[in-house]
Amino acid sequence: MSTHPTAVVAGTGLIGGSVGMALRSQGWHVIGVEPNPSRATEAVSVGAVDRIGEPQPCDLGIVATPVGVLAETAQTLLDAGAKVVTDVGSVKSKVTQAVTAANFVAGHPMAGNEQEGVIGASPDMFDGAVWVITPTANTDDDALAYVRGVVSSFGSQVISLDPQRHDALVAIVSHVPHLTAATLMSVAHTHSAEHRAVLRLAAGGFRDMTRVVSGHPAIWPEICVQNSEAITAILQEIIAELTKINDLVSAHNKDELLTHLTQARQTRLNLPTTAPEPDKLTVINVGIKDEAGQLAKITTLASDLDVNIYDLGISHSSEGPRGLVTAVVDSDRADAFRDALVELGYNPTHGPLP
Repeated sequence: MSTHPTAVVAGTGLIGGSVGMALRSQGWHVIGVEPNPSRATEAVSVGAVDRIGEPQPCDLGIVATPVGVLAETAQTLLDAGAKVVTDVGSVKSKVTQAVTAANFVAGHPMAGNEQEGVIGASPDMFDGAVWVITPTANTDDDALAYVRGVVSSFGSQVISLDPQRHDALVAIVSHVPHLTAATLMSVAHTHSAEHRAVLRLAAGGFRDMTRVVSGHPAIWPEICVQNSEAITAILQEIIAELTKINDLVSAHNKDELLTHLTQARQTRLNLPTTAPEPDKLTVINVGIKDEAGQLAKITTLASDLDVNIYDLGISHSSEGPRGLVTAVVDSDRADAFRDALVELGYNPTHGPLP
């Protein structure tokens, strides 16, 4: 009998296939659930899964289907006996409202490429990428820690967010940029009918700005429907900002234009990169009650405070209903994190990374 952990990956496209490859590279036995026969065959042939099967008992279930059927598929894996289930969808509010099992931990890897299907999958897809997990108040702490540990092993930078906050932020950094790029591409297409040189002149910045629309378009209508409230709110902000820029350009207001462009450049330069050196990290230890929602509360607090957690562990006491959460964070944010934990009623201790 195999001692390797077993995963069931429902949906063997680009992201599901990459998850399967990443798990297999670490010794997992991966079973793919894929109703499309040709996609199923391809998933096996490229090494995304060990074999194709049905939902069944496993250590971890991963839902990588279109967002419209995430909840239904997650529940199917749970009912089939998966110990823990997570997903990779880009909208989190609806799935967390629909699937309330304590061992379901919703997630979203901020990764991908322009290739379509499992042929573009890679075991290194998530190395260095942000992977968001969105626990709720009833999420089991051990399930949360388990999912966090698995995706961290892929090289991902894991952060925890409230599902609604995730959807609002992803509308800004992913959903609206995709729609904006598509709109810009549509304008270029319209003008190319009048001026054949337009698309031949498209290079550099234009290609960078519109690169995202090279991806598979079929997933986007459902994403927009699922996250319509957040998307439309940001689109209105974009429209208002473009109107301001239009007015500045029309008025030949070079000073205000320079201020706007300088601020945009500075914000771009300040985008976060990689983890700091070990001597710039601090270990925070937090004693907790051994009850559901404690780990979710702590990790979501960290994200609210812009505190990166680079490593996380949870241990349970054998002497009573208590536990210990250990988090490794940026030293320059450790005091703020500790103070906020104290305000929530915890009694954290801290020290340098051993």
